[in-house]
Amino acid sequence: MSRDHGLLSPRRFERLPLSHPPALLVVIDTEEEFEWGRGFRRDRTSVEAMRDIPKLQELFDEYGVRPTYVVDYPIATQAKGYKDLREFQDTGRAVIGTHLHPWVNPPFGEETNARNSYPGNLPRELEREKLHVLTEAIEATFGRRPTIYKAGRYGIGANTTAILEELGYEIDLSVCPGLDFRGDGGPDFVAFPPEPYRFGSNGRMLEIPCTAAFVGPLHRWGAALRKLSLTRAGRALRLKGILSRLGALDRLRVSPEGFDLDQQVRCTRALLRRGVRVINLTFHSPSATPGFTEFVRNEADQARFLGMLRGYFDFFLGEARGVALTPHEIRDRLARGGATAPAPAVRA
Repeated sequence: MSRDHGLLSPRRFERLPLSHPPALLVVIDTEEEFEWGRGFRRDRTSVEAMRDIPKLQELFDEYGVRPTYVVDYPIATQAKGYKDLREFQDTGRAVIGTHLHPWVNPPFGEETNARNSYPGNLPRELEREKLHVLTEAIEATFGRRPTIYKAGRYGIGANTTAILEELGYEIDLSVCPGLDFRGDGGPDFVAFPPEPYRFGSNGRMLEIPCTAAFVGPLHRWGAALRKLSLTRAGRALRLKGILSRLGALDRLRVSPEGFDLDQQVRCTRALLRRGVRVINLTFHSPSATPGFTEFVRNEADQARFLGMLRGYFDFFLGEARGVALTPHEIRDRLARGGATAPAPAVRA
């Protein structure tokens, strides 16, 4: 995938002032259940994993968090997928966005393989038509046209920016700093910082990346060291593991999938010290229900998963004195320079 495409060409980075409380965005990739790492099939469209979404929403409600559910085609077109979400939206407790999984989203004009699972790799007209069909389905189901997009598998491409603008989107959430998906045809985000930025025609589109960052004394050289660790010599020396064990460099992410609470808090504190004010916590909807992802295999795992979310909210909204916002609220506060508020107290 080419590195020279719209979303990867920021016009300007945007940052809330230090006087503004840290802002928390919660985004759930809301999708059918499928077996990660075992290929892509058009007939895997079950949404049974949505049954415990109300339990998850109850936790959000308790903390005053209005999550953004970015939904794909199976969710938007099956009552088991959208019924609860529509009620959350209509009662003002959640926001609905768009999430494109090409292999289960008509029209089907491509082979199902790893490379084509990144929507930005599809021919322009096919990527556009799939996103158009999904956008119309979401509008029909939820009664509102979506303006927030997150590409399935973070798969933005050369034509994505223009397509988003044509279809009326305003905010994108696809970038995942520090990750490199080129191994099976995806984008390279290793060098991208975890801060909002403007892109597209006249900079009218806003990118709010996932929150992932290099943390540790060598974080300034994180991208270069990460690339070095992936070379033959770096793998032979096990450079990545050595740097991590020494506490010199880690790539951490604010997500309960694969990262424990201490790692999420460590990542957040490091970024807040660097002046980053927008934190984007992300995970996948099938992790809400036991038995559908490696992160939540049983009820004990589910309790731990929900406990991590609770612990993170206690930290961010309590100790860090943060606020929970939606993507549009973040956009509006960036546009007006942020609200005046006491500086947050974040423990080193």
